[in-house]
Amino acid sequence: MPEQKNILIGITGGIAAYKSLFLIRLFVKHHYKVKVVATKNALKFITPLSIETLSNNKLYSDVFASPEEYSTEHISISDWADVLIVAPATANCIGKYAGGIADDALSTTLLAFNKHVFMAPAMNSKMLEHFSVQKNIAYLQNQGVRFIDGTYGDLACGYEGKGRMAEPEIIFQEIDSFLLNDKILKNKKVLITAGPTYEAIDPVRFIGNHSTGKMGFALAQACAEKGADVTLISGPVALETPPNVKRIQVVSTEEMFQACLTHFPSSDITIMAAAVADYKPTDISSIKLKKTNDKMQLNLSKTTDILSTLGNQKTESQCLVGFALETNNEIDNAIKKLHTKKLDFIVLNSLNDDGAGFAFDTNKISIIDKNTQITNFPLKSKKEAAQDILNTIINCIF
Repeated sequence: MPEQKNILIGITGGIAAYKSLFLIRLFVKHHYKVKVVATKNALKFITPLSIETLSNNKLYSDVFASPEEYSTEHISISDWADVLIVAPATANCIGKYAGGIADDALSTTLLAFNKHVFMAPAMNSKMLEHFSVQKNIAYLQNQGVRFIDGTYGDLACGYEGKGRMAEPEIIFQEIDSFLLNDKILKNKKVLITAGPTYEAIDPVRFIGNHSTGKMGFALAQACAEKGADVTLISGPVALETPPNVKRIQVVSTEEMFQACLTHFPSSDITIMAAAVADYKPTDISSIKLKKTNDKMQLNLSKTTDILSTLGNQKTESQCLVGFALETNNEIDNAIKKLHTKKLDFIVLNSLNDDGAGFAFDTNKISIIDKNTQITNFPLKSKKEAAQDILNTIINCIF
């Protein structure tokens, strides 16, 4: 277990609040430091004395209370914690967090917290299934918030359905496991390509594709969060560089190829998520071509096959991952690419799947390994899909 990890538990006003006392006890028992921030409604279900006795720390529940020493508590407590888990997370709390509303101790702390956030929803099943709640959950998941799903069963209101908060043991195990692997890629060098490449026709026009780079950037962020030394080679995209990631900006396939040749030999893990142009104009005009004829013919030549080159250079200690975006014969084409490029595994997207492919914030992937074993994943945010890909990489190298 990581030494002296600090857990901040947020408690909201729901009947499941009593379970949070067991959750506090579990973390303290396993030598985590625990502090609690609670809403005023939460304290109608459990007492401050119970919380402070179990956590061995002062409860934070009032933005305007006088602290023992001067500080802005929602800032200082957010700096202190490594992880924030809201359990139970009511529809109200989820909605305020998604909407950027800060009107009590917990909501202000959530907006001040810039590390890992987990939420364990608990509410009536009809509330959970309401479109506005589902919209808020989907939005937060896309921002990197991790939700720990509840279970199906009897609810306090007399209904039977999905809405029960996950048991404290499940919540603890998920966060404990997450923290155990928090910096699992420390001292590992990761090379990632992302976005499109553009091949010039003349000083104004180019051949390109619709890639936005979102999947590659999500992977770069996920690897950096696990402690890796990440180099991101990006084509032309309108995305901010993730924290702790070294970005190399390129335009053409040849520029990406040269950057890969420089950084690939020292990389432990290489993820080729870029949508590289397969062809380029044979002759590039030095001046803008004028629209003088009804038709224009371009002679095209193949670009360098970056993935194949790296596959031939790969050593046994390196992990090489490729992507395949297909429109037909998806599995067969992906398996062929997996073997001909000498990959450890390949990530398959199909443009036939709704919500997958270019421009979307979501993706539906299948991962095919060297033994052609296929693992299919449901439609998820690209940040969640990046975690699935990263988990497969971790299983490959450890």
